[in-house]
Amino acid sequence: MSSEVRPQVDGAGPFPLVRLAGVLDAGSAPSLRSALLEVLAGQPEAVVVDVGDLEVRDRDAVEVLRDLYRDTADWPAARLVLCGPGDPTVWQAAEWPVLADRDKAFAQLGPPSADRRISVGMEPQVGAARRSRELINEACARWGREEVAGSACIVVTEMVNNVVQHAHTSMIVLLAPHDGGGLSVAVRDHSGTVPSYTGAPAPTSYGGRGMLLIDSVASRWGSLALSDGKVVWALLAGSMTDPIRG
Repeated sequence: MSSEVRPQVDGAGPFPLVRLAGVLDAGSAPSLRSALLEVLAGQPEAVVVDVGDLEVRDRDAVEVLRDLYRDTADWPAARLVLCGPGDPTVWQAAEWPVLADRDKAFAQLGPPSADRRISVGMEPQVGAARRSRELINEACARWGREEVAGSACIVVTEMVNNVVQHAHTSMIVLLAPHDGGGLSVAVRDHSGTVPSYTGAPAPTSYGGRGMLLIDSVASRWGSLALSDGKVVWALLAGSMTDPIRG
């Protein structure tokens, strides 16, 4: 018998609330991952996922949430919380914080901070990389991330130029402060071509030299496929006490 997960996204609260209904098993897990990735692609500070109406027929399928939690730990560095579990032990494999209900989940997250995310839409035009570097420098000065500004500028230049030269789609440049004085940088576009890095690239390879530069300065980097494109992200690690988190 076929199964499905039916997500409903409510954006009226301080953070997106995703209500899940239906049946979670091996067949419906991929669609659940895709639905939550679409929410995370908006670079929210946090996401609350209500599983009160979700039936788990295959406990192994809960691992899709664990994998999502790990895959997005550096991008977009959003806090993820589950709430409303019928049996909390079912969700232990997800590795998410689990709260009894959505009110407790929102209370634990606290109020949103208007200065925790920068998201700017751009067209694939000459000057996009320059504007992205300006955003990096402004953000690093505001967040006390001057230590990683130079490396972050290299990363965002390569990411944006790949979109301009190869993807030819609109894009969103996403920035967020990270623990330890670091910075998370990501670019979302609408091309399904995923960049890869396998060492010294051929002169004509897609994004090869850009990925080589990104790999040389970023602590970690990767990409996540979305239904209408992808996000390429990188973490620039700092070595200072985080001025935002203390």
